[in-house]
Amino acid sequence: MRPLIAGNWKMHKSRAEAQALATALVRGLPNPLEGIDVAVFPPFTAISDVVGAVGDTDIQVGAQNFYPEDAGAFTGEVSPPMLLDAGCTMVLCGHSERRWVLGEDDAFVNRKVLAALAHDILPILCVGEKLEERESGETAAVIEAQLKAGLEGVTAANAAHITVAYEPVWAIGTGLTASTAQAGEVHAQIRGLLNERFGPAGSGIRILYGGSVKAANAAELLGTPEIGGVLVGGAALDGPGFCKIAAAGIG
Repeated sequence: MRPLIAGNWKMHKSRAEAQALATALVRGLPNPLEGIDVAVFPPFTAISDVVGAVGDTDIQVGAQNFYPEDAGAFTGEVSPPMLLDAGCTMVLCGHSERRWVLGEDDAFVNRKVLAALAHDILPILCVGEKLEERESGETAAVIEAQLKAGLEGVTAANAAHITVAYEPVWAIGTGLTASTAQAGEVHAQIRGLLNERFGPAGSGIRILYGGSVKAANAAELLGTPEIGGVLVGGAALDGPGFCKIAAAGIG
């Protein structure tokens, strides 16, 4: 299974800046991509510009968020058909900032996963514990609850069309990174839960690690069993740095 190197640009980059960053990735990454998959998640305003910049390369473009209805009176929201129309092939579901800053619960995250699958958009289901939950020994219980709730209603036939990302909340934007032992333990737990939920199809689901990933630690993380890629935050905003992370995925 090829590792996925994904860059979440969050609320950064104007249209021109996003286009310049995407162009830098096109120039800095091999085409066709060899041994890895690469996706970037720009802000809504820049999606079309980034799609145009990556052109017919293998770099995929995703969205950071959407509302799980096709249309309606949902002021300020963006629908799955709108993402498809803009050129998106993936979408993040349940990122910790959506959960803990903007109040999305497990049931709403699950609606997003199901809506994405219904429109042939690959959902990346994000799960992860807060610092106080890790310190109180609740990590395994939190991960299991978020994963089971997020995948409610997903069938084994759809297992190949989802990705899971483990992102410990305490390691996002803090400079802290889970040790390979810590990350490996949770990834092994997630793999076990996926196999239990989907049977043999569970082994085909990529599990990404996210949380202060950078060029300096990417190779070690990607060499850890069950880590099938990385979800990169701040380091994804630097073209050469992100290309170095991608190179670590090639090995």
